[in-house]
Amino acid sequence: MASNRGVAYIKPGVVEIQSIDFPKLVNPTNNKKAEHGVILKIISTNICGSDQHMVRGRTTAPAGLVLGHEITGEVIEAGRDVEFFKKGDIASVPFNIACGRCRNCFEGKTGVCLTVNPARPGAAYGYVDMGGWVGGQAEYVMVPYADFNLLKFPDKDQAMEKIKDLTLLSDIFPTGYHGAVSAGVKPGMTVYVAGGGPVGLACAASCHLLGAAVVIVGDMIPERLKQAKSFGCETIDVKKTAKLGEAVEDILGVPEVDCAVDCVGFEARGHGKDASHEAPATVLNSIMEITRAGGALGIPGLYVTGDPGGIDANAKVGNLGIRIGLGWAKSHAFVTGQCPVKRYNRDLMMAILHDKIQIAKAVNATVISLDDAPKGYKDQCNVGARHCLALFLFANEVSVMGTASAAVSIPLDPSMQLFEFPPHVSIKLSPKFQWQSEYTNQFLNIAQIFHSPRMANT
Repeated sequence: MASNRGVAYIKPGVVEIQSIDFPKLVNPTNNKKAEHGVILKIISTNICGSDQHMVRGRTTAPAGLVLGHEITGEVIEAGRDVEFFKKGDIASVPFNIACGRCRNCFEGKTGVCLTVNPARPGAAYGYVDMGGWVGGQAEYVMVPYADFNLLKFPDKDQAMEKIKDLTLLSDIFPTGYHGAVSAGVKPGMTVYVAGGGPVGLACAASCHLLGAAVVIVGDMIPERLKQAKSFGCETIDVKKTAKLGEAVEDILGVPEVDCAVDCVGFEARGHGKDASHEAPATVLNSIMEITRAGGALGIPGLYVTGDPGGIDANAKVGNLGIRIGLGWAKSHAFVTGQCPVKRYNRDLMMAILHDKIQIAKAVNATVISLDDAPKGYKDQCNVGARHCLALFLFANEVSVMGTASAAVSIPLDPSMQLFEFPPHVSIKLSPKFQWQSEYTNQFLNIAQIFHSPRMANT
């Protein structure tokens, strides 16, 4: 029987690489045969900020949960009901699992499909309370309703050349873009993006793509603010000021923006002198204060119904001190909930393929191996590292992982020459594929990752 490995949540602060079952075409919610599904060999997968919420013990995730909801892969088996995908196709997998048949799916609300999770609307791979679907931080995964869910890349060679960017289509790029669209970003507008993690950076880049005149990113981590500045954003260090409106006025000449996006969520901290402790309603209240009357607030930042680590009894059940009266008085529009990835992913794929955006560069991708995933989770929980994405290197493939997203599998050419990078991985060089290290400024032509003697345990 074929083998499989995945990243499993063990307890707060601990994940492990474990041997897991090879996927079958079976629906875990009812144990029925899923002939509408496919099995993917995972090319790329990511550490998402939402995964970090679980690993930090801030959800009710059970021990043993195989993590990962951001997946790009190659079809190796298709059920008999699959019509539009065949073995060898490479596709992006929306993190929302959707049937394509229920009322919400027909309305394009794939983040709240009514049939794929017996407990509540909406499902996702490898996530707490999301239906029990096995996660994709693994070597293989099953994807149901493949004809509806998968986004096929039109040209395999072109896709592999841009795979770092394309891998972000599973979650981080559409989620950031959804935040911007939900806030009503249009050409000439001024936007405040709360949070400079990968989703916030993807949102800021999306605001530029949509034509915003000024994009301001607020965060308290210097590396994140530096990254936002690198592609043309204004920035505010919110730990240095409790008066966000004044900081906005210093940039725009007025203390308000046309619209704002919350890319932080329920683990928000206070501003100014309160930045040392959690204050979960801070971002929502502050963006209401600085958004003009009649403006809109996009809220892709995650808010949960159960938080064991909440600061008080109310926070533990998602009951936060939101100043809704202010939002009502200013006629603000609020858009919450999961991003319906399928609403955007095809258009964003075309923007990537035709060089309209370099989203992987904007969110600052980094590289680790699958076996280093536990260390990657730990490092990304360190404040100074949270601005990074992580790139998993699997045997026979390159995979991008992130505090929210990305990945790569590249054809083998036996004529290429070997060198080693890092010590436990052998890589062949090709002039066709080029990758720039964010930290060394060295350019590497990556063609194929494969087993070396030092990978005996993989």
